[in-house]
Amino acid sequence: MKDENIKSPQTIPTEMYSLLRRQKYQLVGWHSAVKKCHWLHKALTEGKFCYKCYFYGIESHRCLQMSPAVFWCWHNCLHCWRVQTLDVNLEFNEYTLYNPQDPKFIVDESINAQRRILSGYKGHPKVDPKMWEEAMNPKHVAISLTGDGTMYPRLGELIEEYHKRGFSTFLVTRGMRPDVLSKIPEPSQLYVSIEAPTYDLYKVINRPIVPRGWNLIQKTLEMLPSFSSPTVLRITLIKGYNMNFTLIDKFKKIIEISQPTYVEVKAYMHVGYSTRRLTRDAMPSHRETLEFSKKLSEEIGYDILSDVVDSRVVLLSKLRKPIRIGNGCKGVLPKSRWNI
Repeated sequence: MKDENIKSPQTIPTEMYSLLRRQKYQLVGWHSAVKKCHWLHKALTEGKFCYKCYFYGIESHRCLQMSPAVFWCWHNCLHCWRVQTLDVNLEFNEYTLYNPQDPKFIVDESINAQRRILSGYKGHPKVDPKMWEEAMNPKHVAISLTGDGTMYPRLGELIEEYHKRGFSTFLVTRGMRPDVLSKIPEPSQLYVSIEAPTYDLYKVINRPIVPRGWNLIQKTLEMLPSFSSPTVLRITLIKGYNMNFTLIDKFKKIIEISQPTYVEVKAYMHVGYSTRRLTRDAMPSHRETLEFSKKLSEEIGYDILSDVVDSRVVLLSKLRKPIRIGNGCKGVLPKSRWNI
């Protein structure tokens, strides 16, 4: 007999589903997805790698980019390149992902989805067969694709399952669920994205769709020093919004509270659906990103360890060199050609 109190599985609205398919998302079950990263393609066909390879050793061709909550997020951020409910004229009022699918199923099917994506590279004239074989057996997972992974109620089990399979795990979140982060097994590295150092800017840049978001994020920042795994505060710079030297003191206060292992300062990139919300003028150059990073470095006491021009990203830390989580880009830690 059917239990009437058990809700049926949530499904992605038809409009969103069709759009995600056209954008080449590999949908896994009813709330997860995998998508090929730009740098996976570059690594296989050109031997070029993501900045995470240079900073942390993550092999781009062996990195699986996924989300266990493809449609679930508490924000409609201006700079987000992903499709949002507002972009397809949908209302989204469901903030609980009920009847979540089994983590083992998601892990199995995410790997299978990655292999489907890679199947077309076999025999490609520009692809090294050995690299293709390695890519077919991913070692790293970035739980970051779209939505927020902390909205998946079985996130801790998912991280454990990937770890059992020998994966490293990078979890990226906006920090809205300190209750979840305090209970799950620690990922190999935890990212918290912060663009707004003040509540007023948070409302403008991140456009929260639920109350109490700012307070919850502050609780996550206060909790970060308790993590034994490396933590990263990622600051995406947007010209005309948060790329202002007068805000550095406010960013400093957030960093003093959270004490991250690293601060990544990254330029907003004018791509995807963000182009409907921001102009190209909002995208900083790499040199401008470096200039801001140097000012921030001087204030917070974190050294600039490295930067990567292609990604317009700068790495700051109190460590002498970053912790290598993978074996990629051995011995390579780029430094800017500009004397800033």
